[in-house]
Amino acid sequence: MKAVVFHGVGDIRLDDVREPKIKEPTDAIVRLTASAICGTDLHFVRGTMSGMKPGTILGHEGVGVVEELGKDVRNLRKGDRVVVASTIACGTCSYCRAGYQSQCDKNPNGKQAGTAFFGGPIQTGPFDGLQAEFARVPFAHVGLVKLPDGVSDDQAILLSDIFPTGYFGAEIAEITPGDTVAVFGCGPVGLFAIVSAQMLGADRVLAIDAVPSRLDMARALGAEVIDYNEEDPIETIQRLTDGIGVDRAIDAVGVDANRPHAGPAKVSREEKKEAERMIEQVAPRTNEDGDNWHPGDAPSQALTWAVEALAKAGTLSIIGVYPPQMKWFPIGIAMSRNLTVNMGNCPHRRFIPKLLDLVASGVVDPTKILTNREPLVSVIDAYKAFDRRMPGWVKVELAPASAPAKKAA
Repeated sequence: MKAVVFHGVGDIRLDDVREPKIKEPTDAIVRLTASAICGTDLHFVRGTMSGMKPGTILGHEGVGVVEELGKDVRNLRKGDRVVVASTIACGTCSYCRAGYQSQCDKNPNGKQAGTAFFGGPIQTGPFDGLQAEFARVPFAHVGLVKLPDGVSDDQAILLSDIFPTGYFGAEIAEITPGDTVAVFGCGPVGLFAIVSAQMLGADRVLAIDAVPSRLDMARALGAEVIDYNEEDPIETIQRLTDGIGVDRAIDAVGVDANRPHAGPAKVSREEKKEAERMIEQVAPRTNEDGDNWHPGDAPSQALTWAVEALAKAGTLSIIGVYPPQMKWFPIGIAMSRNLTVNMGNCPHRRFIPKLLDLVASGVVDPTKILTNREPLVSVIDAYKAFDRRMPGWVKVELAPASAPAKKAA
């Protein structure tokens, strides 16, 4: 079969690989009818998150049709259309039963690594991913959710990861009706965090980014947009909130925003020196080669802004991805303002059924955020365009190899 395979930093290829087989009685084989490119995949390709094993199939978002079932998968039939939960969970351990499926103890290396997901690094398995024609899904009775006929692949692929993650971010932000919320980062997860904040009753949502197409989409969703290349985001937030700040802030960026900002937002000489000092101190101890610092070792601008934007006693939600070696956080400001900080990897399986019901009933249409649909054979070019944040490339769906490319509706 065809699959997107990681060979090294900056080196991914569309390879011919062996089709997966059932290994455990709780496995299923799924023929993928849709997958997607996520910002997390870009971290592995760029090398901003280390530990990827060459030969691993990438991708953790998938929709497909059940082709084969292990004997202990008793809630599905061959031919069922399903969405695949991005994180791997057994459904029986204490964490899964408590709704923390992203901390499953029985997933690959779960007790050591916590979250395991398809197409991830060595510490989470590794387990081959979903940017392929077929995939083996462990614990299929939990990880596969049957789709109703009225939900399309285009809708369902957004329920595999990014819609649940955005909703999780809004939920742990502790949003209550009437709140003013700042969402840092208007990529796919940030856009769904905007939608979810509104679903939970936020009165105002301020969206901070610098990519025009992302800001346009955030504005179309009803957010008040702030382009940090044109104005200082903290000064603007303070002005728009009459000097109070926002009630809740969501960091939907993560390691992508890890360097001192050089645009209109003010970064003092002392802050730049502090960033350089952190890099010098942390990088030699955390890098695998011991010589060059990883971007994850530097302070995150988005995280700093999120803390600075909050009103006293506000809540910070962190759903942007950070590597394990990230050790920098503006703890002083957070403590002095009595901020609450909630963070983590989304337990996708907890939220998929609820969000699927909302999509099936027409309450929300997630495809507003889907911008491109490319055949698997065009995946390398799609990765390049997505990585460069080309205009209009917000969320990319990968269709079967025979499918034609099209602009999403």
